[in-house]
Amino acid sequence: MEDPRDRQYTNGEITVFWKPSKCIHATTCFRELIEVFNPGRRPWVNMEGAPTRRIIEVVKKCPTQALEFKYNREMDQDEIESNNPVVAEETPETLNRKEEKEEENQTRPTRINLMKDGPIVVEGDFKVIGPEGNTLKSMLMTSFCRCGGSKSMPFCDGTHRKIGFSEKD
Repeated sequence: MEDPRDRQYTNGEITVFWKPSKCIHATTCFRELIEVFNPGRRPWVNMEGAPTRRIIEVVKKCPTQALEFKYNREMDQDEIESNNPVVAEETPETLNRKEEKEEENQTRPTRINLMKDGPIVVEGDFKVIGPEGNTLKSMLMTSFCRCGGSKSMPFCDGTHRKIGFSEKD
C-alpha cells in the first residue's frame, strides 16, 4: 500500500519519487545538489534546478532509497508492455538502458559507511540475519542505528536527529 506522504517530482524526462517513511535525513541530497533538493523551500524539490544526469547521480547516492527515479519514457513503456506483450524493436537507446539495468543488477561489493552523527549505511548485495538465524532482510542497502533510540532496531528510523545524537557523546 502506498504511503499518502509519498511525493513525485518530474522535469519531463525523469520522475523523482520521495518516500518520507524511508528518509533518515542523511542530508546527502541537499549537500550534493541544493539547487534541486532544498528543504527550506516548498516544494522542496525543484526538478529544473540541474541537468537530469546530475539529478540522477545524486538520487543514486541516497543511502536509504528514500529518493528514487524512473525515466518517464520507461514508465510509459512499462504501461504499454503491461497492456500489449508485443516486444518493441530494440534501438541503441533502449539497448543502453537495458545495459544500465543489467549493470545495476550485478552483484556489488558490500560497502559500509558511517554517516556523521547518524547511522551505519550498508550497501551491496547482502542479507541481515537475526539472532535465531532467520533472515530479517535481504537487500541492496539499509541503515543501522548507532544512537540506540530507533523504534525499529537494529534499523535506523531517523531518531538520531530527534535526540541530537552526536559521535562526541
